[in-house]
Amino acid sequence: MSGLYLPIDGSGTANARNVLAPNASPMTLDGTNTWVIGQGETVLVVDPGPDDEGHLRRVADLLGERRVATILLTHGHPDHSGGAARFAELTRAPVRALDQRHRLGAEGLGDGDVITLGDLELRVIGTPGHSHDSLCFWLPADGALLTGDTILGRGTTVIAPDGDLADYLRSLDRLRAAAELADARTLLPGHGPMLPDPIGVLDEYLTHRRRRLDQISEAIRAGAKDVPEIVAMVYTDVDRSLWPAAEMSVAAQLNYLKNR
Repeated sequence: MSGLYLPIDGSGTANARNVLAPNASPMTLDGTNTWVIGQGETVLVVDPGPDDEGHLRRVADLLGERRVATILLTHGHPDHSGGAARFAELTRAPVRALDQRHRLGAEGLGDGDVITLGDLELRVIGTPGHSHDSLCFWLPADGALLTGDTILGRGTTVIAPDGDLADYLRSLDRLRAAAELADARTLLPGHGPMLPDPIGVLDEYLTHRRRRLDQISEAIRAGAKDVPEIVAMVYTDVDRSLWPAAEMSVAAQLNYLKNR
C-alpha cells in the first residue's frame, strides 16, 4: 500500500503527519504532537508522547501494517518520551535519543546525525536550552523543521530546570541562521499548530527573550527581591496558572544575568 493515510489532528506536511496526544494542559497546549514521518511502508515516529495506552495504541493502529523503523525523541521530558518504551513494545522499534537514559535497543542520537528512510532524510540539529538534551529535526523534502519544545505553536517555551538560557539563545540563533540558509517553510512544534513563517517566529522568540531579560533587570532595580516578586512584576501579561512555569524561566534568566 502506498501513501500514509492518517487523520491530521493538528497539522502536517507531505511527509509528516501529526497524531495528537490527549494530554492538553496550560503547559502542553492542545497536547503533545506525535509526528509520523514518511509516506511508504516504513516510517519514523518522533515523540510518542506520554505514557497513555490509548494514544499509543491509536498511533500503532493507524499505522496498520506499516513498520516503524525508529522512534526518535526530541528530548526526554515525559510528555514527549513517557510512552516511548511502551510504543517500542507495540511496534518492535528501537528508541534513539540524545540522553542515553531514554535509548532502547539503539545507538545514540546527536547533532549532525542523518536518519534516512528510502530517499527521505531527517537531519538532527542539537538545540540545548529548553532542556539539556533537546534536539530538532530538519526534513529537507518538506522544508520543515520539527522543533520539539524549542519552539511552540503558541506562546513561548519555558527554560526547564535541566535547561540553560545561554544555550537556548545560542540554539535560537543557530536555528534562525539554518532556517534562512535552507529556506525553511514550516515549523512543526511539539505542541500547538504548525507555523508557516520560521524566520519570523525565530526573530520573535529572540526579541521576546531579550525583552524579558530587560524587564527582569528593571524589576530588580525597582526593588524585586526574589523570583515570585519578579514574576508578579514582569509576567502581568501571562495567566496566573502559568506563573509556576514562569518562575522556572525567571530562575534561568537570573542565572544567565549573573554569569553574563
